[in-house]
Amino acid sequence: MKLKKVVLAYSGGLDTSVIAKWLMEKYNCEVITFTADIGQGSEIKDAKIKAKKLGIKKIYIEDLTEVFVKNYVYPMFRANALYEGEYFLGTSIARPLISKRLVEIAKKEGTAYICHGATGKGNDQVRFELSAYALNPKINIIAPWREWAFKSRKDLVRYAKLNKIAIDFDLGNKSPYSMDANILHTSYEGGILEDPWKNPEESMWLRTKSIEKSANKSDIIELDFKDGDIIKFNKKSMSPANILSKLNTLAAKHGIGRADIVENRYIGIKSRGCYETPGGTIYHKAHRAIESITIDRELLHLKEDIVNKYARLIYNGYWFSPEREALQKFIDNSQKNVSGTVRVKLLKGNAIILGRKSPYTLYNEAISTFENDSGDYNQKDAEGFIKVNSLRLKNRKK
Repeated sequence: MKLKKVVLAYSGGLDTSVIAKWLMEKYNCEVITFTADIGQGSEIKDAKIKAKKLGIKKIYIEDLTEVFVKNYVYPMFRANALYEGEYFLGTSIARPLISKRLVEIAKKEGTAYICHGATGKGNDQVRFELSAYALNPKINIIAPWREWAFKSRKDLVRYAKLNKIAIDFDLGNKSPYSMDANILHTSYEGGILEDPWKNPEESMWLRTKSIEKSANKSDIIELDFKDGDIIKFNKKSMSPANILSKLNTLAAKHGIGRADIVENRYIGIKSRGCYETPGGTIYHKAHRAIESITIDRELLHLKEDIVNKYARLIYNGYWFSPEREALQKFIDNSQKNVSGTVRVKLLKGNAIILGRKSPYTLYNEAISTFENDSGDYNQKDAEGFIKVNSLRLKNRKK
């Protein structure tokens, strides 16, 4: 099939602006841009302006923030998913939704070609393409970073200046950060971060205050959960995106949510990334708190056993895989009694749990107390329990 039209995942940044021009030159085709508004802020308006300046005639810009939080972020947070124990998967979880809309727009526009700006060294190329192939096995994908002669972002800046493509910075001798943002997080890679010993510049962080400059007075909030999802902020019902936005604002004020991580990419490269996940950090702490009193011990431990696998599936791009969908059903089932209220104190980089309560609580104060339990628990029973469980240890060959 001759390439006449291609739908480009367009952010308005350096890479995708250069890609739009490059596609026109290389393939002599119509470029249709798609920009997903998933809460990344003012750059959405800039994307439309930049696309028009590039001569793009068809520009799709869609507000998918609520869909993103409700159908992607919330299900992931029911799992307490963290990749390698630290990364909140803010970029990873956005890619399936963007890929889904790329494929749908391509079908609407009568083309079998889509394009993304992910590099050949990173995870996003895998995430975009696995999602797209899962949704349309016959889709054709153009990945310019695997095709063109450019080797670095310095090359892109030179090309942009040569072709009068608007860019937001003057590179000089310094590589710009590679950034990704949405309502859940902002990520930073490249530049001085490529040396894992060098600390990030304070000016790099765009969403949160430093611990030193964060508020000196705490905020105390209450979060109401139903079936594992936050449904109320300080007793007020809100949409998922509005709740996350509220948490983001408060967390940023208190310096909550920064992370500096060296992670293992799917393709085998270690990579350093810095992340701001302000509201998500509070959400994670509060969700674990409500789970602690509402989920049976063995169910909770089984859930924890599979969560690392679940997180890897999202990180590696398998959101639309049968195994992720099967694990999601288990996770969702585990949340049927995860309802109640959590009280959280926010101060100086910390989200501190002050209390939790639930009509489905499994916490029994009569048994747990260090005071007189009125015979509800016979401490002598523990002796037999310990002896039975010690048998294999006593018989161990050394």
